Amino acid sequence: MTAPMQLPLEGVRVIEIGTMITAPLAASILAEMGAEVIKVERPEGDPFRAFFGGNYAPHFRAYNKNKASVALDLREKTDLAALERLLQTADVLIENFRPGVMNRLGLSPERIARDYPDLVYCSITGFGADGPYSKRPAYDTVALALSGIAHLKVDPEAPGVSGPTISDNVTGMYAAHGILAALFGRERGQSTRRVEVNMLDASIAFTPDSFAMVDDGHEVDRLTRVRASQSFAMTCSDGKVIMIHLSSAEKFWDALLRAVDDPRLSDDPRFATRQDRYESYSDMQKVLTEIFASRPLEDWRLRLSNEDVPFSPTLTTAEVPENEQVRHLGTFSRTPAPDGRTYNMINAPIRFDGQRPPVRRAPPLLDENGETFRAKP
Repeated sequence: MTAPMQLPLEGVRVIEIGTMITAPLAASILAEMGAEVIKVERPEGDPFRAFFGGNYAPHFRAYNKNKASVALDLREKTDLAALERLLQTADVLIENFRPGVMNRLGLSPERIARDYPDLVYCSITGFGADGPYSKRPAYDTVALALSGIAHLKVDPEAPGVSGPTISDNVTGMYAAHGILAALFGRERGQSTRRVEVNMLDASIAFTPDSFAMVDDGHEVDRLTRVRASQSFAMTCSDGKVIMIHLSSAEKFWDALLRAVDDPRLSDDPRFATRQDRYESYSDMQKVLTEIFASRPLEDWRLRLSNEDVPFSPTLTTAEVPENEQVRHLGTFSRTPAPDGRTYNMINAPIRFDGQRPPVRRAPPLLDENGETFRAKP
């Protein structure tokens, strides 16, 4: 019989006072690595719980697996005392309040450092602890706009917001990264205990190549990266969308020419060299659009596969779990939840010694573990 998997953060206790995405995601990442996460929620619960009505919305489930839940009203002395008892037993505290909220609760950074000297305290904010924007409300789209990411995504001729959260998720990942570094430093006797992450910094750090290009005097827009990477999206004759990414290797351009076998691409002097293709990116997109509209997806799949072109059909979110490679990897697992239903959960993307950490528990119901964690020792 195979021994149970040992996870790196087993024995680490994390207290999360977080809502929505940034702090819950950071805590969820630590939980995937074995940490015990106790999610402290307001009496009405994390607002994400009710996003689609009810109290167990998909938005909440997405960021809160492997956690326990206790509902505490931190404005009440008895509930604040319960949190303080939990902090005495904890290794990590994560919160994503606006600056000043923790001070008003009586949990200033100075007090936390004094009363809980071994606690790694991670504070996540929108724009930092101080400065002209520090008191502003911050959500994903605001951080996308202020960090320059939206400039790289939005067409000014037809502006609109689309796609998944980026700034929120990136910030949660950076926060987990910082917490892990602080825990490692603590084990080596270092004194660093406070970790601060804000959405603006994290979002800017997520796109370093754009800022490096601007620093060199290049203009940067929403097509800059895809021109350089030679990435394209085309609709096939059956309405299915396919995407290719040629990068800088000349062999992939040659492979595409063989797969397409069309003089509109191979004989056009605008596409003769990589620099030509960079400068004529939009023209090349138009030609590829015409070519790919002539055949159904399956024909293109075979042609591109046979020539080893980097490509993929554009899968819908509903199609992804059924993809053969995704199924082979075991990326999803069906997990029974405390509401009596079974949900598709995303497994940890990191493996340790060849093993993927399992989903140990579904996201908790509100205050599911309150009796345990409110009790006095």
